[in-house]
Amino acid sequence: MSQSETKQKRKFSRRKFLVRSSVGVGVLLGAGYLSRNMMRRYLFKMVEAPFFYSGDTKTPSLWFEVLASNEVILHSSKVEMGQGTFTSMAQLAAEELEIDVSKVKVVHADTASGNIDGLSTGGSTSIASLWEPLRQLAATMREMLKMEAAKQLGTAVSDLSVADGVISSGSQSLTFGEVVKQVKEWEIPDTPPLKDNGSFKVIGKPIPRVDLRDKVMGAPIFGMDASLPGMLYGAVARSSQIGAQFVSADTSTAEKMPGVIKIVTEPDFVGVVARSRMEAENAKNAIKVTWQVEKDWQLEDIEDMIQVGQGTPMTIQKAGRAKRILDNEEDIITSDFKSPIGAHAQIEPNGALVHVEGDKATVIISTQVVDITRKEVAERLGIPKENVNVKPTFLGGGFGRRLHTPNAIQASVLSKAVGKPVKCFFNRKEEFQHDTFRPPTHHVLRAKLRKDGLIKAIEHNVSSGDVAFGSALLPPIATPILGADIGAWRGGMIQYGKIPHYRAVSWRVKLPFATSWWRSLGLLANTFAIESFMDELAIKAGKDPVQFRLDQIQDDEAGRRLKSVIQAAADKADWKDGLQNGRAMGFAASTDAATPAAHVVEVSIVDNAIKVHKVTCAIDPGLAVNPDQVKAQCEGSIIMGMSAILHEKMTVIDGELQPTIYGAYKMALMRDAPKEIDVVLLEGTGVPGAVGEPPMGPIGAAIANAVFRINGQRLREFPFELA
Repeated sequence: MSQSETKQKRKFSRRKFLVRSSVGVGVLLGAGYLSRNMMRRYLFKMVEAPFFYSGDTKTPSLWFEVLASNEVILHSSKVEMGQGTFTSMAQLAAEELEIDVSKVKVVHADTASGNIDGLSTGGSTSIASLWEPLRQLAATMREMLKMEAAKQLGTAVSDLSVADGVISSGSQSLTFGEVVKQVKEWEIPDTPPLKDNGSFKVIGKPIPRVDLRDKVMGAPIFGMDASLPGMLYGAVARSSQIGAQFVSADTSTAEKMPGVIKIVTEPDFVGVVARSRMEAENAKNAIKVTWQVEKDWQLEDIEDMIQVGQGTPMTIQKAGRAKRILDNEEDIITSDFKSPIGAHAQIEPNGALVHVEGDKATVIISTQVVDITRKEVAERLGIPKENVNVKPTFLGGGFGRRLHTPNAIQASVLSKAVGKPVKCFFNRKEEFQHDTFRPPTHHVLRAKLRKDGLIKAIEHNVSSGDVAFGSALLPPIATPILGADIGAWRGGMIQYGKIPHYRAVSWRVKLPFATSWWRSLGLLANTFAIESFMDELAIKAGKDPVQFRLDQIQDDEAGRRLKSVIQAAADKADWKDGLQNGRAMGFAASTDAATPAAHVVEVSIVDNAIKVHKVTCAIDPGLAVNPDQVKAQCEGSIIMGMSAILHEKMTVIDGELQPTIYGAYKMALMRDAPKEIDVVLLEGTGVPGAVGEPPMGPIGAAIANAVFRINGQRLREFPFELA
């Protein structure tokens, strides 16, 4: 089936019109009213789980290509960065198509195909946002095939049945592949009813990953593997100093070096095109660049900026009179916590392979923002965005790092200058120093206990660098409208709704280096602070920390799901409070993007170092499309969170972000992994929710709370250091 052979013959959906119209009206109203804090807080609550899809949802032929071999190629506008999205997408499609999932191959959709996601891949939203649209597209594609089969078999559509990619009527049958051979023009019927959850054959099953073989066999599927005939190599000069602005460059020496094809000087950068990567790097290093640097920043400068009380506060959550009580009553319990600058440190550095030919460009890149990359390259080259074909690849680690794509712009400029394909990648030092870092944070928490030991009032203040603000995903107008960074306060709200008075306040700090999206955004740091403080309060009140939390959770759907994961984790781990045989358990819970998760960790201290022996994770992501995959995501998220909590930290010395290499930048190794990670899956709703990031939330506080039970030290800053 050719993707261009589609003729739409159905009326525009009134429901979709109303939905889209309401979004537009909402934006207009928001611009007028969001300056009011009450409206802002309402919006903050609403966007915690943005499970919607922005792309084509009515043209099956943009998504599905049926081959004569009776296989189906699914062209995905979401990118696969290791989270297993392609496997779950294949399950969703196979379920409604009525074909064996092994016959569904998932590939990245080029932007030239027209199947473009208007948002990005990230935020743990891929499957949740495609849950209904992709199944609707698959069900409609199935009906399209049935309509064509009815014509070819000379029977009514109602007389046909579909099973395992075969359409039958009595003794007559045609495979999907046989049907498409005779199709010249497709008709798109109304979308049929979707299967109910009780009818699923593929969804909910732990099938093997569809990309497993390519990764095990080392197939060239990543951005760094890309190649084109006649390809040259590029390198761009980058300053190691924070905030450095390009002024000028002396390229006389570099121009004479072996392998150099051309030196390209632009108003904002200078780069080299050479025959090999090594020759490009050598020539780049020979360029004498003049940079303008306003200040030699030190870590102390950054730490002085990240302080609750500096800047403008924005109340992101409020119930009752928390501030009045905490400002005026006695016996107020106060604690503060901190987190450092964190790097993404993904294996594959950023880069792109670009071929500019006249007014057209092909961009092969590992990116989470396909559409934004297309727009940025088009703007820089001065060509229509339709003339830029972005070919996404598998990502060698994403975690938010590939939501920033200026490397595609630079590679496109170099390619245009020489008229040939140019492959241009960061080296490891550049990747570390020009990361878009997880911002450091400072938290101040206050609480007042009642006579019965429960919380009367609680307040969380968080100071953080930007996460969403300033990124390509959020328009500049969003900053004054929202007031508080929706990424920095993720996980920063109080989730215990029975507390009569609570408040959360965000303090925004604009740092001199780039900070942005990092897996789980603010969740790791915010949950570390809040759940460590909850442990302090439980001990102060003389309460079991698990029951202390359960007693203060509201009785609504979100509260019941949170209670369920807390109880499930405690039961599965056989929760015990206190030190036993040199080991202790620690507990923490969080809710992120409407997915609650709870961890019980078992910890000891060996040679003055923290050793995590076991993590029990209970999570309720709703319906698990692929349970094994969900468990694997939990395991990966927990290990990444442990690495950040126990080891990772960037610093600033004489204006440079350091370290710039693995090893010096400490990360968890195989020997640091728990011997056992036990994942309990709950399904509190009948639809899939977020998975990739929510399990990271509780891990830091759970470890810290366990350590307190061993040596009495309350860990208030990560990476953890024992006294």
